[in-house]
Amino acid sequence: MATAGAPDGIDGRGPADSPLETVRDVELPERVDRLADAYDRQFDDRDRFLWQWIYALFPEFTLSSVADEYARHVRTQKTILTMYVTILDDLLETHGDRATFLEVCKCHRKGLEPDPDPAAVDADTVEFVQRVWTAFETGQEGAPRREAFADVFAYDLDQTINAVEYSAVLSDTPEMANITGARRYDSHNMVLFAYTDIDLMYSPAFDLSDFGALRDLVWDLQEMARIGNWVTTWERELGEGDYSSGVVVTALQEGVLTPEDLGDGDHEQLVRSVRDHGIEERYRRRWERLHRSVTRRGTEATSVDLDALVRGMETVFEFHLASEGLK
Repeated sequence: MATAGAPDGIDGRGPADSPLETVRDVELPERVDRLADAYDRQFDDRDRFLWQWIYALFPEFTLSSVADEYARHVRTQKTILTMYVTILDDLLETHGDRATFLEVCKCHRKGLEPDPDPAAVDADTVEFVQRVWTAFETGQEGAPRREAFADVFAYDLDQTINAVEYSAVLSDTPEMANITGARRYDSHNMVLFAYTDIDLMYSPAFDLSDFGALRDLVWDLQEMARIGNWVTTWERELGEGDYSSGVVVTALQEGVLTPEDLGDGDHEQLVRSVRDHGIEERYRRRWERLHRSVTRRGTEATSVDLDALVRGMETVFEFHLASEGLK
């Protein structure tokens, strides 16, 4: 596994001693910083650490095909997209506000316009989400291959939002928990396909003949990223009533936990039950198996360095482990 030093180019700094130092040393670009300030005034769901965390990590798993002159801009764009997806996720998972969620989803869907006026819709949230999406869309205007990948991006972003909805439905109906669904649906919550599409919009020399091989790899890398998230957030999410983590889903499917336990059970006892059955450790081993698979696959691509992308996901996993409980 790679050593998690500071990603190249973080505000001109050299390598940091630890992933947490790397994140805490990050200075967000002005466009993100302004949105983060506005976010803090309106919401208390997420700490600024999350935006610093993802901004610090993006250079590690940005495609090598992104032209150098676009690298910093791409990093900013993907951070803004992360804020957009995160707010939508929190509307369902934290606030249970499906009416506002459905309205703001119109922001990214062509030909639709959010309406802040219907009853049960939070107008202030709609206005802020529109601001975030507009900032992202405006930033995409100069992408040299925007049109070439626009339809793919729209499709992939919809899969991410579908994953957000799946997680909410599962938390409301834990009886449906199954690990196949978690892997196929919930992994899209990592946004890795949409991030990849943004990279490609800024990759003038990318050869479309490499597209299939790249996406085949991203399927496994996205699950690896999701596992990193699952094993470091499941305990907190379990206490918050979010049961969509693969760790908790496995516990439900195998009868370690029951849906009846979730509502009234003692949180510490539920956590001990999951840990005693080694479920978290099994996911760490699955991550290792996926890592061996993608490392040995030997897929060739002429216009993008797939091995570098794999190495980047090693660092993503280290950052997940180092920041447990902080995001």
